[in-house]
Amino acid sequence: MLLALLTVLAWAWPAAASVAPQPIGSTCQRRCGGVDIPYPFGIGHGCYLYTGENDLTFGLTCNLTATGSYAPFCGGLEVLSVSLPRGKARVRNNISSWCYNATSRSMDDQSGNLWTDVSDSSFTLSDEENRLTVVGCNSLAYVSSSSVSQFATGSDYMTGCMATCPGGAAAVLQLENGSCAGMGCCQAAIPKEINSYGVVFEEKFNTSQIKNFSQCSYAVLVEALAFDFRTTYVTTADFVESTGGTVPLVLDWVVGKETCQEARRNSTAYACVSSHSVCVDSRNGPGYLCNCSRGYEGNPYMQGGCGDINECEGGEYPCSVPGTCINTPGGSRCTCPDETTGNAYTGTCEAKKSQLGVHIAIGVSVGVVVLVISMSCAYMIHEKRSLATVKRRYFKQHGGLLLFEEMKAKQGVSFTLFTKEELEEATGKFDECNVLGNGGNGTVYKGTLKDSRTVAIKKCKLIDERQKKEFGKEMLILSQINHRNIVKLYGCCLEVEVPMLVYEFIPNGTLYQLIHGGHHHHVSFATRLKIAHESAEALAYLHSWALPPIIHGDVKSPNILIDDNYTVKVSDFGASTLAPTDEAQFVTFVQGTCGYLDPEYMQTSKLTDRSDVYSFGVVLLELLTGRKALNLQATEGEVKNLSSHFLLAANARRLDEIVDVQIVNEESIEPIEQVAGLAKQCLEMNSEKRPSMREVAEELGRLRKLLKHPWGQRSSEEEMRGLLVGSPTPSTYSDVELSNAYVSLDDSAYLGVQSPR
Repeated sequence: MLLALLTVLAWAWPAAASVAPQPIGSTCQRRCGGVDIPYPFGIGHGCYLYTGENDLTFGLTCNLTATGSYAPFCGGLEVLSVSLPRGKARVRNNISSWCYNATSRSMDDQSGNLWTDVSDSSFTLSDEENRLTVVGCNSLAYVSSSSVSQFATGSDYMTGCMATCPGGAAAVLQLENGSCAGMGCCQAAIPKEINSYGVVFEEKFNTSQIKNFSQCSYAVLVEALAFDFRTTYVTTADFVESTGGTVPLVLDWVVGKETCQEARRNSTAYACVSSHSVCVDSRNGPGYLCNCSRGYEGNPYMQGGCGDINECEGGEYPCSVPGTCINTPGGSRCTCPDETTGNAYTGTCEAKKSQLGVHIAIGVSVGVVVLVISMSCAYMIHEKRSLATVKRRYFKQHGGLLLFEEMKAKQGVSFTLFTKEELEEATGKFDECNVLGNGGNGTVYKGTLKDSRTVAIKKCKLIDERQKKEFGKEMLILSQINHRNIVKLYGCCLEVEVPMLVYEFIPNGTLYQLIHGGHHHHVSFATRLKIAHESAEALAYLHSWALPPIIHGDVKSPNILIDDNYTVKVSDFGASTLAPTDEAQFVTFVQGTCGYLDPEYMQTSKLTDRSDVYSFGVVLLELLTGRKALNLQATEGEVKNLSSHFLLAANARRLDEIVDVQIVNEESIEPIEQVAGLAKQCLEMNSEKRPSMREVAEELGRLRKLLKHPWGQRSSEEEMRGLLVGSPTPSTYSDVELSNAYVSLDDSAYLGVQSPR
C-alpha cells in the first residue's frame, strides 16, 4: 500500500532528560473542526504535554483542509478523534491503487512508493483495531516493516493476504456485501509494536484474464470496524470514490515510554497527576497510560481532572428500593430509611417489628431455608461439574479445540459455536411440534435464536470415529460456502454426544413436497427447468469452486428447498465429504438414499463428484415425470426404480408415456427431449462417461435461454434428439441389462438404505 509520509515537525524547545507535565494555559484551544482535543494533546505552546525536542506526539495544529473546513493535524496526518481511556487516536489514511495498464499489459502502482514512519513519536499502529485489507481479483499484498522489535535487521515481509476470483466474472457476481473472506476481498492482522510500514503489491497472476471486469485492486491499513465490503469495490472504482480515497486508521499512544513501576519513581515527570488516577501499562509496546480510578471519570492528566461519578443520578439506579441511594466518593450505598429494616439493594424496606416470637420464627425459618439452600447448592454444584466434564469431553472429541483454533487464526470467519442451552431455548427443548422433518442423517427442528433469527437445527444421528476427528474442520469449511442457491450454515454445537448443526431456515418446503405432495400444484416446464438449473449451479459450485471441493453425497428432491419465488436452496450436508486427496480416502461406508444412489458407488464404495451427477440425473427425472425415484408400492411386473423405467422407455422410444402430462400439454416435446437427453447422460453406468456438474449447469442454462427464444432451438433439438431416438451407441443399454443393473437398487431398500422421506 502506497501511503502519505507522516513528517513530524519539531518546535524549538530545549531538550530535557525527563520532562514534567507542563502547566495548561486557560486560553488553550480545545476544539478544531468538530473534534475535541483533550490534554495531553493540544494546539500551541503550553497547551500540550511536551515530551522531548524530537517527539511532538501531542502537539497538534488546526489547519484548513482541501474541502474548505478546518481539522486538527499531527504532522501530515488529519486527526479524526482522540480517546483518553483507551490511549488511541483515529487518523485519515490513503488507499493505495494497483491498476491494469493496457500498454504494458501489467498492473501499475497508481499512488507512488511511500513509507509511513511514526518512529519519532509515541505512536504505534494498533494491532487490535487495524487490519491489512486487500480488495480486487488476483491481488497479493504485504505489509513490510523494519520497526518490529523481534526482527533485528532488514525490512521483512511481516504479513499479507491474497484476494482472488477463481470463478472469474461469474464468481464475482456471487459475492455478498459485508463478506471479506478471500473471494474478492481479504484481511490480515498486523504484528504488535509497528511504528513504520509500507505496503507492497506483487504481480503473480495473469492479470489479462480479469482486466475486463476488475481493472484495479486496492490495499490499505484500515480500522477493521470502519470497513464494510461492497461487491462494487471489485468491479468499479467505488471504493475510492465513496470514501474520498481515505479510510480511518487507529494509532495507539502512550504518555511515557517507561513502565508504570519506572514512571512512579520520577514524581516530577509522572503524568498521572489527578488525585484519583491509576497507571496502566500499554499492551502495544513499552510505555504507560493514565486512567481515572473506578467510580471516577474525567481527565487523569490534569490536577483535579478525575471527578466522582454520582451513581444515584442518571444511568441504571443501583438500589432496588427507590429513594435509598446515597452517593459516596468512588461509589454508592443503599440504606433503608429510619424506622425501617430490610435490604435496599435487592429486597424491600419494611417497618420494624418488636415481637420476640416473630423474631424467633424468622430465625428458625431462615435457618431451615439456609440449610435447604446449602444442600441444594452442593448438589447443583456437583451436577454442574459433572455436566461440564461431559461437555468438555464431547467438545474435544468432536474436534472443537481444533475448530476453535482455526476460527481464531482466520479473521472474519462468520461461524458460531452454540451451547446446548441456547439450542434448547430456541426449540422449546426440542419440542415435537417444532420438528420439520426426519431423515437418514438426523431430525430437523425449527428454532428461533436470541437475535430473532429463525433457523433450522439438525440433530445428527451417530457418526463414526473418522467423522468425529474431522467434524470440526469440515464444519469450518462448510460454513465458508457462499452461494445464493446453497443453504447457509451458521454454526454448530459440539458439547453434546452427537453434534447439532444450525442452518438458515427456508420456510416453503422441499422440491419433493412440491412434486409429490398431493396438492396438485401446476408447475410449468419453465419453472421446473429453473429449479434444475439453480440446483446444478449449486452442486457445480461445491465441486469446482469451493476450496477444498465438496461432494454432497445425498442429492435428492427432499434436500432441495424451494422458496416463494421457486428459488432453490440445496441443503442437508449430512452425508457430505471433502473431495479426497488420495486413494485411501475414497473408501467410505456406503450411505445415501435408495433410488438416487450411484450403482458404481454401491459396488466400489468410492464416492466421487460423478456420484452427485448420477443422483442429480434422478432429480431431473422427477421434474420431467412427476414420479417418485423409488415406488415401493409397485405391483409385480412394474419397475420400481424411476431410473430403470426411464431408460427402458427411452430405448424403446416411448418417452411420451412417462413424461408428466402437465408439461407435455403446455410445451412442445423438443425441449423436454433435450432435458431427458441430459438426464440420460447423467445416468451412465460408467461414471467416467457422465458429464461434470459444471457441464450440466452450463447445458441447463443454455436450454433456459433457448426456451425464452424458441427461434434458436432447431439445431440443438436435432442434436439432443439423437440421444433419445437415434442409433444405438456404446452408452445405450438393452432392456435385460437395465433390469439386471437395478436389481441391487430395488433390493437395497430392505438392507437399511434410507428411503425418500
